Amino acid sequence: MKTKKLYKYLLLYTFLFSGVSCTDLDESPVSILVPDQYFKTAADAEAAVMGIYSLLANADYYGRRLTMVLQLLGDDIDIADIGTQSSRIQINGFTHDASNQDVLAIWKTAYLGIGAANAAIDGIPNVEMDEQNKSALIAEARLLRALNYYHLVQLFGDIPYIGKYVADPSTVTDISKTPAAEVYEHIIDDCNFAIEKLPEMQPNDVRARPTKGSAHTLLASVYMILERWTDAATQAQTVINQSSKYNYALVDDYQKLWNADLGYQAEHVWVVDFAGTISGENSSNVDYTAPMTGVRDADMLGWSVLVPSEGMYTSFSDLDYRKKVSFLTETPIKGIMTPYQQWRWPRIHTAKWCLYPGSNASSEGSNSDIKHVIFRYAEVLLIAAEAINEANGGPTADAYKYINEVRGRARKTPQGPQTYPTDLQTGISQQDFRDAVREERRLELAFEWKRWYDLKRWKIVSDAFKQSDGYESHPNVQEYHTLLPIPQEEIGRNANLLPQNPGF
Repeated sequence: MKTKKLYKYLLLYTFLFSGVSCTDLDESPVSILVPDQYFKTAADAEAAVMGIYSLLANADYYGRRLTMVLQLLGDDIDIADIGTQSSRIQINGFTHDASNQDVLAIWKTAYLGIGAANAAIDGIPNVEMDEQNKSALIAEARLLRALNYYHLVQLFGDIPYIGKYVADPSTVTDISKTPAAEVYEHIIDDCNFAIEKLPEMQPNDVRARPTKGSAHTLLASVYMILERWTDAATQAQTVINQSSKYNYALVDDYQKLWNADLGYQAEHVWVVDFAGTISGENSSNVDYTAPMTGVRDADMLGWSVLVPSEGMYTSFSDLDYRKKVSFLTETPIKGIMTPYQQWRWPRIHTAKWCLYPGSNASSEGSNSDIKHVIFRYAEVLLIAAEAINEANGGPTADAYKYINEVRGRARKTPQGPQTYPTDLQTGISQQDFRDAVREERRLELAFEWKRWYDLKRWKIVSDAFKQSDGYESHPNVQEYHTLLPIPQEEIGRNANLLPQNPGF
């Protein structure tokens, strides 16, 4: 999808169509190309949509800050190098406030992406081009807008909803916060439009551009957040029942999911595509996940920032192949395999991102070829299992089938099939199945920035950090920590963002 020539093209249009960002309200742009002035040809329409991706594949979003903040908020990730930036230390310890720069960066980048999407949505209808392709491009932009709001509303709660391109940034100061429930309805509308208009597969089976299956999956996740369990089950089962049409399947070896050189895989429902050796302006296509999780002073030249919480490693059974794949306990230092007890920061590290960042990555693993997962098929199966159990007052045959597909894949190893984990046996209660599927999500999706959103929607944030057998202890965690503060810099520009989220 990405070449050096294309990236220069995309970044230009992202810059031109980012006037919606609340962070730019103090500036007086020399000129802004508004949609009805710019969109003339099908190539313009395509370039505008492609430009939105440079804000997903960005160091301030999926390349570091968004994924880092989500992991630090969860109970599965901690910090090893305590000399890292204070903004990270604050988030990890729940001492952050409205001046936190990582929080600001996420807010800013998400709204830049929304602005770019709105420009495409408003401008593409004016282009004379194939109508089916036109509708698909608009649907793509709408689903990208939905994804940005999906993160913003979960992280911040009530937020400004901007559904049109804003040519004059100064007018944004008149916008107030939109109730979270209303933001979710807008996300649902965008998902439904995308389901109707997106293709079943993208050309060359590119997984970085969404399809009908991607839209169904995002919508299923939204319905889970809203506890609309029947709707969530319907959306997830639609993906499962049509998986062959979308070319979705579990990969045969869990390890393959974390080898960037393997590219797009059948399990990828929707990914953020980083392309090593190509770097853009304003941190576009810059990915720091591998060094953030890699080992300091080792041959991999990592930074030892994001590491598993103290209780995570022992919480996995030694018989679970996913434990071997997910954790790093030894690595070469000056060519000699060295156990973690002898590392500069003697903590077990995560292995998913730092071991195989791709042949084009830098020596420290940054600017990787990693396909960062937005959703993968294993999660679709677990969404369906959880939603069916909640909607029906207990598990059905399908619910057992879906969770056991995930457990069955975990038994497949390069050394041959294992017996662990065994299939979940039928006949258990709704609560026992609920506990089982929650545990399966924790194991299967560990370190994939899903945990914080799970803790929030299960309403167990405080319990997770205060219980004696938790994976990470933070007695100071309060109920208000389930939301991030609205960045103070944004409130300084627009007083309509008040009141601040409680507790901040």
